[in-house]
Amino acid sequence: MVDERMPRFPQGFRWGAATAAFQIEGATTADGRGPSIWDTFTAEPGRVIDGSNAETAADSYRRWRDDIALLGELGATDYRFSISWPRVQPGGSGAANAAGLDHYERFVDALAEAGIAPLATLYHWDLPQPLEDAGGWLVRDTAERYAESVGLVLDRLGDRVGRWVTLNEPAMTTLEGYALGTQAPGRTLMLGALPTVHHQLLGHGLAVAAIRAASGTAEVGITNNHTLVVPASDEPADLVAAVAFDLVYNRIFIDPVLTGAYPDLSAFGLDAFPGLEPGDLDTIAAPLDFYGVNSYNPTYVAAPAEGSEFALAGLPFEPVGPPAGTPVTGFDWPVVPEAFTELLVSLRRDYGDALPPVVITENGASYVDEVVPGPDGEPAVHDVERIDYLDGHLRAVAAAIDRGVDVRGYFLWSLIDNFEWAQGYTQRFGLVHVDFETGERTRKDAFAWYRGVVADQRG
Repeated sequence: MVDERMPRFPQGFRWGAATAAFQIEGATTADGRGPSIWDTFTAEPGRVIDGSNAETAADSYRRWRDDIALLGELGATDYRFSISWPRVQPGGSGAANAAGLDHYERFVDALAEAGIAPLATLYHWDLPQPLEDAGGWLVRDTAERYAESVGLVLDRLGDRVGRWVTLNEPAMTTLEGYALGTQAPGRTLMLGALPTVHHQLLGHGLAVAAIRAASGTAEVGITNNHTLVVPASDEPADLVAAVAFDLVYNRIFIDPVLTGAYPDLSAFGLDAFPGLEPGDLDTIAAPLDFYGVNSYNPTYVAAPAEGSEFALAGLPFEPVGPPAGTPVTGFDWPVVPEAFTELLVSLRRDYGDALPPVVITENGASYVDEVVPGPDGEPAVHDVERIDYLDGHLRAVAAAIDRGVDVRGYFLWSLIDNFEWAQGYTQRFGLVHVDFETGERTRKDAFAWYRGVVADQRG
């Protein structure tokens, strides 16, 4: 484990942790909450690897005071959490659910009392099921309904929350939710999923307008999941494959937001982006106060192997494993901190002054965590691999700052163990171990390590 002192981050740098409502709250039918696409998805046999669901998860809807206490103990300046759309608007349209908004009002008030600034995500994958039944993100109306829900949240919380994330990882909604079917809503449309890109980004633009209308001081951004795309070899076919993968994973989700234009998709047989109407790009490209980057690992890409699912789908790329000997996380994601630096530097290089200040809104690692007796007999989790991962990636952020990238904050994923989507409870990212039977929280060694980093930096 690295014990060299962490490089100094800029004065005013924000230090926090992140979670998402569906993954930690539980209480999926409490206080008028409606069903989301993830409730439906997890109820279908075979969708979640361990057959579990999020009906209880980390029980944070009831134990939110415990979570705030943990944040205070960490010394966090900020907390990134998400507001559940089905709690605010159970059917995806119509009047607000007062009980749901009451909960979030109490929560942000308690954060303020603890001296912790909220960074609220307005959409973190939990689309109300009635909207999916009406077409979901494949139809333009969902963007309008989303903007309506944002207005309801702003009416109640706009005077309490100063920073907002409109969407979390629209790439994953499109690629895993609608193209490959590995996440909710579980559709397998491949390139037929492309309209969900535009409708999500349109929803983002409409949400920015709603936030600006409600507050002249609020800061707003979007969070995209980005990966450094690495060709598997120097062979021309692999180089072409890497460019194509970068296009559909990274560029179609960032170019419209920062440049007001979609990239050229002629390689996929398209001469216009599905769903695009006059004026949409102006809405999508409204100026932002920050740009959220979620990133965990680089992706190695090759030309598709003959007969593979990618080749059969007509896609010009196929993700492949990392070079032999590359360490991996519990998710088998390659651990390459220098790739994080290169990703951030490439964003600055490619978008220049169009790139707002960057906030790392998610970065972390899952490993197999075992609770063992500590020296004092109390439970302990010795997660050395996670500490090494976090140490390397924080140093990678510092290196990017040294190379001219304006990074303003780092939100570790995640504060506590959670329901990890289609992986159920088989993957643990948290600084705090959660016993999903009892709800008991156990601080891992990484908790103390991160607390020490934050104290040193803030001191």
